[in-house]
Amino acid sequence: MEPVFVGWLSLLPPIIAIGLALITKEVISSLMIGILSGALIYALNTGLNPVVGVAETTFKLMAGRMDVNILLFLALLGALVVVMQMAGGSRAYGRWASSKLKSKRSALLATSALGALIFIDDYFNCLTVGSVMRPITDEHNVSRAKLAYLIDATAAPVCIIAPISSWAAAVTGFVEGEDGFALFIRAIPYNYYALLTIAMMIVITIAKIDYGPMRKHEDNAILYNDLYTTPDRPYADAEKEIVENDKAKVMDMVLPVVVLIIFCIIGIMYSGGFFSGTGFIESFSSSDASVGLSVASVFALIFAVIYYMGRRVLSFRECMDSVPEGFKAMVPAILILTFAWSLKAMTDSLGAAPYVAGVIQSSAESLMNFLPAIIFLIGCGLSFATGTSWGTFGVLIPIVVAAFEGSDETMMIISISACMAG
Repeated sequence: MEPVFVGWLSLLPPIIAIGLALITKEVISSLMIGILSGALIYALNTGLNPVVGVAETTFKLMAGRMDVNILLFLALLGALVVVMQMAGGSRAYGRWASSKLKSKRSALLATSALGALIFIDDYFNCLTVGSVMRPITDEHNVSRAKLAYLIDATAAPVCIIAPISSWAAAVTGFVEGEDGFALFIRAIPYNYYALLTIAMMIVITIAKIDYGPMRKHEDNAILYNDLYTTPDRPYADAEKEIVENDKAKVMDMVLPVVVLIIFCIIGIMYSGGFFSGTGFIESFSSSDASVGLSVASVFALIFAVIYYMGRRVLSFRECMDSVPEGFKAMVPAILILTFAWSLKAMTDSLGAAPYVAGVIQSSAESLMNFLPAIIFLIGCGLSFATGTSWGTFGVLIPIVVAAFEGSDETMMIISISACMAG
């Protein structure tokens, strides 16, 4: 589509999306309305019929901006999680870990360590670590609030600073015309939130520090043997959801995860030309992360199915029945990513990038230095209101890229880091 230049109106779609997300606490519909508002502005400024033009513009943008490789990676990742759960590997690993972890401190450190090892995707991280460590932490009277904090405070921070992750692939997809993978790596040292949060978890676990509402939850668990504190008792019946399988072993959970990580590394190196003579570092920086991760997820799922069938833990039919359930689990992430890409394309078609660049260039240097902090605070508010990290950076990163692309690369890197941290 040919771009039109509408000045400050080019910022209206993302502003509407952010505002609605804060008000409704629902990201998918907010992004969609933001896209439709942009399509209406485009139609009115190009002489198109408001009704037909909006529909035509919206579908063209969504079809043109979808990265099928990233969507495939997310869908297959969800399928792999469900297949692993059906095999009973999580329960087997939990029994083994329970025999090794004799204290509350060791159980909490093991939770953080397992979360740090599963850096491929934050959804994958939370699903796996939660189902594996929940029975172990229950034995040591760790409140569900404390367990939830440790899992969540590991998952996203680790993914933010892991080059081989779905986050890296998604960020790469937002930065058109530049080496998005290299930008992601360069943003890692600036992500103070992620680095300090990981350090914070280790400190409070070793020093046995609990404060504020967390102390209330932990005291309730220790004194009254109540892990929930809240009257609604979330996941009180979660044990019923864990699959028992007498044939399952610890390796049924560990091996597929290790194989997935290895395949992801090989896939990214392959997409960067490593096997065609490109150097190791150069292959990572010049790789197409979305291609590498999608290829890796295909082979990892095939490996898991063959492995479980060979061990007679699952039949082929049971494995295939698990695949659609995994796809369903990833539908929200896929929708958010698709609509965020479309919103980025919509702001581009309205000339947002040159307009914002002009505004920034005419701003005082002192204001420029505060922009990353402002972006971080907006990210904090948006993520708290909507409850989704993917939705937050899906909304904000396109705006950040439009603001700094082609004008100040260093500030763009710092701001991308601030956006993901928020």
